[in-house]
Amino acid sequence: SECRWDGQFSLNCSFTRISTIPEDISQTAVTADLSYNNIKTFVCSGGRNEEWMLKHLNLSNNLLSELTLTTCTNLPILETLNLNGNAIHTLTLDMPTPAHGSKKYSIVGHLLPALKVLSVERNNLNTVPRGLGLLLSLQTLHMSSNAIQEIDPKDFRNCSQLKDIELRNNRITKIHPDAFRDLNKLQVVVDLRENALTIPLPQMLVSLNFFQLEVHLSKNAW
Repeated sequence: SECRWDGQFSLNCSFTRISTIPEDISQTAVTADLSYNNIKTFVCSGGRNEEWMLKHLNLSNNLLSELTLTTCTNLPILETLNLNGNAIHTLTLDMPTPAHGSKKYSIVGHLLPALKVLSVERNNLNTVPRGLGLLLSLQTLHMSSNAIQEIDPKDFRNCSQLKDIELRNNRITKIHPDAFRDLNKLQVVVDLRENALTIPLPQMLVSLNFFQLEVHLSKNAW
């Protein structure tokens, strides 16, 4: 392929018109830039058993529409995942509850254990992806410019490390009063600008720690 490899840690396949992930990506790569291509599918394991050393993966501005992260058991130290500018309408992080006594889904508990930043801006999500609480290290979540319509109390359940949530420019009309209640580490921004909120949110705001937090609510319907 036309990918550029520095021979050690960095792979740059940006603007190379590839439609699939190169099969010969070195397991020693720390940074992989696959942005601005024609990639339609991405399977983390790709049939491999080897663990990759990737810390930063950029898949922005491709043609992804559905993405399943439950198979990402070979990316144990991945810290940032950039999925901006695709056409993602389904982002799967969890799996159905297993039958009693089954261990089929037990591996999901170790889903991307080091992931700190997940960015899914400018896609087609109409709900917050279920299972964000499985990303035990997640600190920053960017989901601006999607089609999300409401925020439920379970959307951020168990996201105990979250510090920054970006939800700007969606279609949010409703936020449950307890949606952010247990996010004790929020300390940067909850950005809800340019949505469709019609009533103030006193109960939701009271549950947040204003001494550490910025909350942006401008350009809503009220």
